[in-house]
This record gives sequence, C-alpha cells and structure tokens, in this order.
Amino acid sequence: MRKLLVAGALVALAMTGCAAHDDGPKTPRTAVGSLEQLARTAGCRPDIQTDAAELRQANCGEGKGRYVLATFTTDRGQAEWLDAADDYGGTYLVGRKWIVVGADRTVTQLRGRLGGTVERSSSHHSGSSGGGGREEGAPGGHTGHH
Repeated sequence: MRKLLVAGALVALAMTGCAAHDDGPKTPRTAVGSLEQLARTAGCRPDIQTDAAELRQANCGEGKGRYVLATFTTDRGQAEWLDAADDYGGTYLVGRKWIVVGADRTVTQLRGRLGGTVERSSSHHSGSSGGGGREEGAPGGHTGHH
C-alpha cells in the first residue's frame, strides 16, 4: 500500500512539474511604441479608424483573426476606455498605453508578439468600475493603470 501511495505522489509531482513548465511559448517583454510600431510588431497593416490627440485606433487582420489596436496618450485615458469597454465583455490584451481587442484565440496569439496582460471581462458586470475582469500573467493588478 505504501508503494502505491509513493508512486501516486511521484506521478502527481511529475504532472505538477510538467504543468508548471508547459505554459507554451515565453511571453515577450511588453511592447511599447506608436500605433504603427505596435502594429508592425503584431504583423498588421493598420486601418486607422480614430486619429485623435488622446486616442488612436486601428482595425487589423481579417475574418476571425480581426482585432482592434488602440493606443492612448495617458494611463488615465486607457483606464477609462477599458472601464467603459468592460461593460461589453470581451478579451483584451493590455500593455503600457495600448490595448488590443479581439477574439480570445487572436489575443492569445498576439500576446506572443506584443507581451502584455490578457484580461477577460464578462458582459454587463455589476458595479460601475472594473471588477468584472479576469487577468492572466500580471501579478498585483494589470499594467495599464499605473
């Protein structure tokens, strides 16, 4: 019986060790730059939709791989945009003064190029600020609110 317990513990330990190291490709350092620079890093030819002093926004990709890339001049502007967008639900890739919005799979793939933190929110969350998001890969809060 003792041998079975030890064998079971070793199998569990081995599985835990594998899971800890099988997180997929390493996430790069979070990208910084202009909308055009970020788009180039993401492999996108940006179709600029909004070109304002506080916010620049472009469509990228096609079909199911389509996403929106937005850049902000201030952390506060980014936080307010994300807070408002949270009411609609979705998956967001959040970096320093930029956000990507797209399908879960697309956002996950782009994280491999741009770094950042993946956030998922449920639509129509209760409350008026934040609270509905789920973050991956960012200890102590997401990077956009510094």
